[in-house]
Amino acid sequence: MTVIGTGYLGAVHAACMAEIGHEVLGVDVDELKIAALAEGRPPFFEPGLADLLARTHAGGRLRFSTSLREAAEFGEVHFVCVGTPQRSGSFAADLSHIDAVVDGLGPHLSEPCLVVGKSTVPVGTAARLAGRVADLAPAGDAAELAWNPEFLREGTAVRDTLEPDRLVVGTGSARADAMLREVYAPMIEAGTPYLVTDLATAELVKVAANSFLATKISYVNAMAEICEATGADVTRLAEAIGLDDRIGSRFLSAGLGFGGGCLPKDIRAFLARGEELGVERSLRFLREVDEINMRCRQRTVDAARDLVGGSFLGKRIAVLGAAFKPDSDDIRDSPALNVAAVIKLQGAHITVHDEEAVDNARAAFPHLDYALEPAKACEGADAVLHLTEWRQYRELDPARLAAVTRTPRLLDARNALDLPHWRNAGWTVRALGRPAA
Repeated sequence: MTVIGTGYLGAVHAACMAEIGHEVLGVDVDELKIAALAEGRPPFFEPGLADLLARTHAGGRLRFSTSLREAAEFGEVHFVCVGTPQRSGSFAADLSHIDAVVDGLGPHLSEPCLVVGKSTVPVGTAARLAGRVADLAPAGDAAELAWNPEFLREGTAVRDTLEPDRLVVGTGSARADAMLREVYAPMIEAGTPYLVTDLATAELVKVAANSFLATKISYVNAMAEICEATGADVTRLAEAIGLDDRIGSRFLSAGLGFGGGCLPKDIRAFLARGEELGVERSLRFLREVDEINMRCRQRTVDAARDLVGGSFLGKRIAVLGAAFKPDSDDIRDSPALNVAAVIKLQGAHITVHDEEAVDNARAAFPHLDYALEPAKACEGADAVLHLTEWRQYRELDPARLAAVTRTPRLLDARNALDLPHWRNAGWTVRALGRPAA
């Protein structure tokens, strides 16, 4: 099989498919990325991926190329894993990368094969691409298209791929269904639910799931605003309502909100597609979900400003975390870096620490300062902001950090730290959605 596109999704999918025994060719237009992967070096941080790449590459089951012609000659199944970012100047998804793959691959598909989309796309895209594949392939109906959305999470992507909670396949073809059952045989045999749907339903499953998760996060952050206004504690509120098995506790952590390369752009693309389909009223709530999420960033800035006395001018602020989430070096739409940049513009001196994302952050935000150790970031700080919930920050010694700061003040914007422990070490502590003391 081939995996076309070797970003966060594609590189993990390629390595995992090789791990379960398939012969895999990974393809990308980025020659530097392909060279790194060919040497067993992932071009991004993802726990477990480096070992998986090394093992499958050494075993001869995984190699890489930049040629779509080679991919067509090699593969019986072609997974398309390219990005669908937000289109510039619009909420809609930019489908140029996926169109380019189909246009480049299609004319070389001379043998019976299956093209499988895994990228997140607006509903209706798969049907359009199915027609395009049939038109381009020299062998006519030998090339089919199916849709198999991904549900992996950065930070747990390897496990999510090897041990998925469900497999969804959009196809009307018994042949395509049989091929994908063969591809995923180890997962199916292990009991993973395997759902066959039409193309449109498979496309919608992904965006509907992401919209629901985004809604749940924004809901608890809306409750955090109310808790701040009333003196209630959003962490206890979330714990109580999460015990209701109709609701559940996952994604009920109030704080700085969501970012990254998926949730924000996916709900906006869903809104844009809803307008095209004439069903925008059914998705109007997603605008408020997006607005609540973005408001979390401003609330964090406001809380930090209050913590240091009402003005950032001349203040030194330490920022713990740059990635949009822990166990990743992805800084796309990072709430942490957005907050840091806004505070910088308001007159503060910012020093950021993030063990994995520091290089990406420095390249995208060169006007901020960076430190290689949390304590170095906190030296002389008037306040410390906890903005990405890396495990190492929960294990910090607050007494040691208090000794190097100018004033031991902490804003826990992720509600992940042991606040009494920090208070006992002499810190003035503020957390979003929680009482001041």
